[in-house]
Amino acid sequence: MSTLLELDRVSRRFGGLLAVNNLSFVIREGEILGLIGPNGAGKSTLFNLINGVFAPNAGRIVFAGADITGERPFLVARHGIARTHQIVQPLTNMTVLDNCTVGACFGRENLPLHRATAAARAAAAMVGLDDRLGVLALNLTIAGKKRLELARALAAQPKLLLLDEVLAGLNPTEIAHMIAVIRRIRDSGVTILIIEHLMQAIMSLSDRIVVLNYGEKLAEGAPAEVARDPQVIEAYLGDPKLAAELENNNGHGSSAHG
Repeated sequence: MSTLLELDRVSRRFGGLLAVNNLSFVIREGEILGLIGPNGAGKSTLFNLINGVFAPNAGRIVFAGADITGERPFLVARHGIARTHQIVQPLTNMTVLDNCTVGACFGRENLPLHRATAAARAAAAMVGLDDRLGVLALNLTIAGKKRLELARALAAQPKLLLLDEVLAGLNPTEIAHMIAVIRRIRDSGVTILIIEHLMQAIMSLSDRIVVLNYGEKLAEGAPAEVARDPQVIEAYLGDPKLAAELENNNGHGSSAHG
């Protein structure tokens, strides 16, 4: 698999806080890369650096061969990166279809309205909202709003999708549905970088895991390797029994840590 995104010694400081410190890793085309770590480890800041909300103080971000370091979010979207937010941000007084159409209009291909509507319908169908197209976003359940957040990002037709805790707040049935949706998205050709605190879910979904702690990369590797890494157990998993369970479990449950 070829490299789609490369972070090269990226750092970001907020006053005296070094939120991301000399961070390097790559994401390969077609994979799901999990990003885990304690609260405050720098995960959401990293998403904001990748999609242009913040510019790094040092280092480079290269996407599909182009240096996108410090580019504005709308330009990053044109390159083919879309994201969801940990706290869902639907356009509450617009319908599901219109929310997704906005994503398509301002996405990778800058689609005209008639083509954006078609892309929006396809994205809604991918996440299971095709029967809710005319519903106002404010009338959706939490699970529905999570799916809408995902559909709006997907309508932008990204090459890389950044998922920020899309499973948080969902019940086990909803989690299972969302995991199936994420796998379908990857199978459709979209590369995924996912932040998640539901350990069994992210261990099951991810091809590789990157662990952050205090803004630095603590570990990187296959889920089973990461789960038995002593530094990861000490800094994040906490309980060696949990680590052993994660290493040996196929990850179809929804046990959480963090």
